[in-house]
Amino acid sequence: MPKLIWREPIATTTITSRQPTGEELGPDAVPRAREPEPEPKAEAPRRVVTLGDIAGRESGGLVVLLVAVGILTLASDEFLTGNNLANLARQVAIFGIIAVGQLVVILTAGIDLSVGSVLGLSGASTAQFLVAGMPIWPAFLLGVAIGTVLGIVNGLLVTRALLPPFIATLGMLGIARGIVLVTTDAQTVQGLPSGFQDIANGTILGIPNLLIIAVVVTGVMWFVLSRTVFGRYIYAVGSNPESARLAGVPVRMVTTSVYAISGLLAGLGGVLLASRLGAGIPTAGTGFELNAIAACVIGGASLFGAKGSAIGAATGALIMGVLNNGGNLLAINAFYLQIAIGVLILVAVGFDQLNTRRSATAG
Repeated sequence: MPKLIWREPIATTTITSRQPTGEELGPDAVPRAREPEPEPKAEAPRRVVTLGDIAGRESGGLVVLLVAVGILTLASDEFLTGNNLANLARQVAIFGIIAVGQLVVILTAGIDLSVGSVLGLSGASTAQFLVAGMPIWPAFLLGVAIGTVLGIVNGLLVTRALLPPFIATLGMLGIARGIVLVTTDAQTVQGLPSGFQDIANGTILGIPNLLIIAVVVTGVMWFVLSRTVFGRYIYAVGSNPESARLAGVPVRMVTTSVYAISGLLAGLGGVLLASRLGAGIPTAGTGFELNAIAACVIGGASLFGAKGSAIGAATGALIMGVLNNGGNLLAINAFYLQIAIGVLILVAVGFDQLNTRRSATAG
């Protein structure tokens, strides 16, 4: 039978998180200093929400528009009349449609100088189709298709022939204007059917058709630019084409597409202008390209690309239309209005450059 061996009990130590006292450390031990408690972080001051936070880059244009409307309302009793507002809507609608198309190109750091000539060719060609006996809607769609094809050609010249956008579209400006002058023999095409004229001059529930079309175009492009992958691609190409390409963005396809969109909307504007005037005018659209660019810049777009919105471009077109309309009502010399629009462009670009430099400094 095995013998039982008695062992003395072994002292055990319990480990706790309590700081040892001086007696437990001994007379020679130095007590560890207590770590200071972290000070409570001060709450960041609340930032005041400004109009720029709500409306973005379009805030400046909205302020200018509100000021212009307020001044004209006080200065003229006819400004807010139904007839004047209807005329203003019809005048601005076509400029707004072209400006939205121009904006899409500007977002890619490009420019389209051919929109005015494309507008004139599309409108006059549609008028010729109608006079030749073509039904209204096939002629309408064919006129828009002409503008789209010319826009695609612009895009291919930029992406495939590697021409600068300024040179490619400047050449198309001359080509399209020359074609329309040759095909019409520089004569106005008249005798358009009344059904075609009703497209632009008619109303729905008292709202001009042109205004409805312009709002729809602006809304669709706002959705495309802000809520779709294609819209993100457009901003990416305008910001840095090489980085966008390395990230998998089809830069050539996107660039060609934006010029096609610009041509499509210029063609649409030309057909609507022919409908509004009841005739195809071969010189229609002269200078419209500069007005479209001005509307985009006044509305907050940057000519360096990747900054701007469809609503801003439409706002810029509305500002220019309100100034012209107010000038007519107040019998102001049209040359002074050109000076005012030029000043607005310089101020808008100057503020854009100032904000860019501030952002670079802050970064």
